[in-house]
Amino acid sequence: MSAISTISELLTLSDSQYRIYDIGRKIDKISKEQFKKIELNQQPYPFPSQGHAFIAAAFWQKGSTAPYLWFIKIPLDERGLLNQGARNHFIAIIIEALGSDLSADPTQKQEALLKNNPYHFTPAQYKLAALNSIIGVELKQPPSSYYQNCLSYLSGEQGWHQWQNLGVQGISDFVARIDDKALQQVLIKALPQLPPQVLAPLCSALENKKYPVDVIRSLLKRLKSAIDSGEGELEQALLRALATNCEHIDVTTFADECLLTPEISSEQLITLSGRCWTLLQTPARMSHYLELLIAKQDNELFTAIFKDLVAIPLIRPILFQCMRAPDRSPALAKAIGQLFN
Repeated sequence: MSAISTISELLTLSDSQYRIYDIGRKIDKISKEQFKKIELNQQPYPFPSQGHAFIAAAFWQKGSTAPYLWFIKIPLDERGLLNQGARNHFIAIIIEALGSDLSADPTQKQEALLKNNPYHFTPAQYKLAALNSIIGVELKQPPSSYYQNCLSYLSGEQGWHQWQNLGVQGISDFVARIDDKALQQVLIKALPQLPPQVLAPLCSALENKKYPVDVIRSLLKRLKSAIDSGEGELEQALLRALATNCEHIDVTTFADECLLTPEISSEQLITLSGRCWTLLQTPARMSHYLELLIAKQDNELFTAIFKDLVAIPLIRPILFQCMRAPDRSPALAKAIGQLFN
């Protein structure tokens, strides 16, 4: 086991089936082939967050009823490539603790070694719930015991004010199964009625899923209503819910007509960069976004969002193109100049 040089190799040689997810921004599956290229520094990490790769590795051996989960936080260099030394150190800690049998129940000493792993992190509860649901669906496992109560509530059988007994895991289980057309109709009918206490966790789960145009339009309608009525927190939640569907024509049209206006809030600008960055992959929309950002006259906000966006491989070349655009405003040109000075 001492010659193992990648996490992929470690999982393969342990006779495990495995899947890799990014959970730094939202939950995005990374193919085994792509992850191997990332580990060999043949391509930058696609979803960097705060200068790190936040990785969830789910693995299991034949006959196992549930996968084991590792949550791995590895620093990236200025090019967005995986820090090889940190990755190798993580592997060394795992091998020292568990050897070749990754599924073995660790002893107290091994458990202590694993818990002291500097590359381990604990994801937010809503992300853990969503990941558990996504993996469960992919492995064709039944939903949790919270699912039926959630389905009953969203079907309108309990009264919209009776949300106190809903579990986040049940909401995540429902969203993970949103490919089911019957569940799509349940969601569409429920959306106008849902109180903020239910809508917020629902949107957190929805941000990881693609769904059909009818669901997109229902969410956009509720988002427009939240914007018109000044419900700031609900605006952020509903905008996040559209994160994986930002390239859909209905979402881009809505953004251009209703969202990317001078009235856009700083919080919305942050959500766009943090969750909905694919919306900004056209030079025209990116330039407009940057002008709206600089109009906030908040140098710290501009610097933070610029650093966040420039780290995303998909966005970096578009951002650089907009920085050099001859028609950029004097204020934007000045802010960009200050960044590099």
